[in-house]
Parts: sequence; C-alpha cells; structure tokens
Amino acid sequence: MVDIALQSDLVGDAPAAAIRAALERRSLVLVGMMGVGKSSIGRRLAARLAIPFVDADSEIEKAAGMTIAEFFARHGEADFRSGEARVIARLLENGPQVLATGGGAFMNEATRTAIKSKGVSIWLSAEADVLFRRIAKRKNDRPMLQTDDPAETLRQLLALREPVYALADVTVHSREAPHDAVVGDIITALAGFLDVSIAMERTEGE
Repeated sequence: MVDIALQSDLVGDAPAAAIRAALERRSLVLVGMMGVGKSSIGRRLAARLAIPFVDADSEIEKAAGMTIAEFFARHGEADFRSGEARVIARLLENGPQVLATGGGAFMNEATRTAIKSKGVSIWLSAEADVLFRRIAKRKNDRPMLQTDDPAETLRQLLALREPVYALADVTVHSREAPHDAVVGDIITALAGFLDVSIAMERTEGE
C-alpha cells in the first residue's frame, strides 16, 4: 500500500518545498543493500517532503500473491528479477514519490536506465558489519542469505554490488544515527544535486 505523507508538520519547510518543486514528476529512488534502511528511512523522507512512499518489494509481493522468499523458492532468482524490473518500471510512472527498491534491483541495467530517465537515485551505503548486525535477527527472510555462511555471502554481495550502486546520482552514508538525521543528510545532498539554492536548516538532534 502507498503511504501518503501528512503535510501538517511541514509548514515553513523551505528545503522540502524547493526539492518537491525541482523534482516535478520524478521519483526519489532509494537503492542499496538489504538492511541499509531503505524502507524506514524512505518513509521518513517521504513524510519530510510530503510525497507518497512506495516499497517496491511490497508491490512485488502484492502482484505475485506471495512473499519474496516464497517466490524465490518456487520460481528462482531469474524469474524474480524479471518481475521486479517490470514492477519498478510501472511504479516509476507515478512520481513524484519516494520509491524503496530491493537490494538487487539496481543491478539490472534496464532498471537503472528507467530510474535515470524518471527518477533521482540515492544510494544508501553502509559497511558489511553494520548491515549484518541490522539484519541478523531476520536473515531467514532474506533469500540471498540462505547459505552456509550468510555473513560472508553478504560481504561478497556488497563487493559485487558497490561499484554499481556507486552509479547512483546521490550517495548518502546510512550511519549509526537516528533515521531523521540520515534524512537530513539526504535533503542536503538532494539540494546540491538538484541545484536548489536554499538555506539548509538541520532539524534538532542532527
């Protein structure tokens, strides 16, 4: 389900208003590894900007009528990636919005091209140890980590994917800080990328 951000807390938020205007119909597309916080940070970013939030994985599960783990088990990764690309291409028609994508989505060249055309990509980066610590309690829900050594698998995936994630328009470190602080980092980075000339005001606690 699409989460529509409430605007009541955004009165006088000049950075948010300026970024919304600069985006026009484009989406803000969060990319990066599992556990980096794309969904939780994405919801807060959407609330800050007063635009919808959409989680691509949730939309894929809705379209498939099963969880991603079930889809992997029944149909394999290749079929999942094909369906994932189709769903993301469809969702990109609905900007402006904040769109959180699965960890492997940005590896698809056609998906990167579509995001470049209709969105602004934001790589949320984090170190492997931080990622594994965040997902350790739910690693059974991660099809890519169903191996004898999930921590090593995560490190290998990160090494493979980081050069591609680095192609994103904006890079923000998902540091060990409150999510609102990371949202503030994204707002600052977006203002620079979109050439929005505004006085950036950091929120309390950042």
